[in-house]
Amino acid sequence: MKLTFRKPTFFALLALITVLSLSVLGGCSSSSKTEAAPEKKQRPILIEGPMPIEAEKFADRLKNVKEEKSGTFDFYLGTVDDYPVIVAKTGKGMENTAAATAVAIERYNPIAIINQGTSGGHDPDLHVFDIVLGKRTVNIGSLKTPHYKEGEGIHPKEWIPMDLMASEGSAGEDPDAENIRYYKGDKDLLAAAKAVKKEHEEGKVVEGTIGSADVWNNEVDRINWFHKNYGTSVEEMEGAAGAQIAKAYDIPYLGIRILSNNKTNGGEYNPDTAAANQDYVYEVVKKYISTLKSE
Repeated sequence: MKLTFRKPTFFALLALITVLSLSVLGGCSSSSKTEAAPEKKQRPILIEGPMPIEAEKFADRLKNVKEEKSGTFDFYLGTVDDYPVIVAKTGKGMENTAAATAVAIERYNPIAIINQGTSGGHDPDLHVFDIVLGKRTVNIGSLKTPHYKEGEGIHPKEWIPMDLMASEGSAGEDPDAENIRYYKGDKDLLAAAKAVKKEHEEGKVVEGTIGSADVWNNEVDRINWFHKNYGTSVEEMEGAAGAQIAKAYDIPYLGIRILSNNKTNGGEYNPDTAAANQDYVYEVVKKYISTLKSE
């Protein structure tokens, strides 16, 4: 008997294609469920330094370094103990620091910020190579003068604070703005810094108030006035700007400043302090990383 085979009908072919398609899709779905979830990206720690002498020694200690630039700001991306760390060379001054900090936050989303470098002493009990941990940071350049007519003179000791963050109206006419604005250092960063104080052997490490402004004060009476009225331990030109931007983005922040000179007790300028501070901050970063890894 002769066997005959019928050609498959259109509907039979359609059913076969449907079965094969479901089989393939089912296989894809099954494999996707067994794939490992992508590892959560670690947010970097941002270390800021104004001048090359205050940033590049730390950058040299990073592993797997890649350099990036935005405007006049240099960013060194690398690792410390296999954790991402970025060193930002911000340039000097409040405006540079504020801009560099905002760029870094938007670009890299740091988990914490340490602004570090050299400073001039305001406290006569502090000496060159001593380090101040910024329990508070304050803008000592945001001031309002009292009303005096022409010919009545200049009275800088009567100038009063002007808190630019007090309101959205005119700070010059808002009585609530006539207060000192302090930015508190992050407690976890402070704890890490205090835990490694013994690593800094060239001087002591203390908590204090860091004052910042686009002003270089050499008048000892003026320095003493800030020390008395603002409680400043040191002055520099960047920290309060970084603290203000970090607060705007709710990023933990700490200033760490070493005394490179102190006019209140005759402490002469020593450029080696910049390197010593970066060595200490490196130990702070390692300690802070260990707390992040244990969480």
